[in-house]
Amino acid sequence: MRLINHLDHLVLTCVDVEVTLNFYSKVMGMQVETFAKDRMAFRFGNQKINLHEKGKELEPKAHLPVPGSLDLCFIAAVPLNDVIAHLRDCHCPIIEGPVERTGATGKIRSVYIRDPDGNLIEISELIT
Repeated sequence: MRLINHLDHLVLTCVDVEVTLNFYSKVMGMQVETFAKDRMAFRFGNQKINLHEKGKELEPKAHLPVPGSLDLCFIAAVPLNDVIAHLRDCHCPIIEGPVERTGATGKIRSVYIRDPDGNLIEISELIT
């Protein structure tokens, strides 16, 4: 039996909300969203990343919410060469890539960067 259909959202714990908001909106091109009065999130496609500030997490929360502990892979909406040019324009260093990897639905070509908390961010394009 298939129980799960798709990921709705995940929660990112950060040290500095403003720095994180800037990175995910400017570098990653995600839309900043405020909900439930004072909660912040990043929306992209049909998914979102909710934001918690370290020490001010909402309950319930992960057992050990630690900034910099995530390894996330995103499929780009544009060709990877455009992503690379954008990252360079944002002065965001690529720590690896482009390299070929295996994603959830097949082969991908990826670059790796880090967000302000040190989370590993993989940005990929599908290889057809």
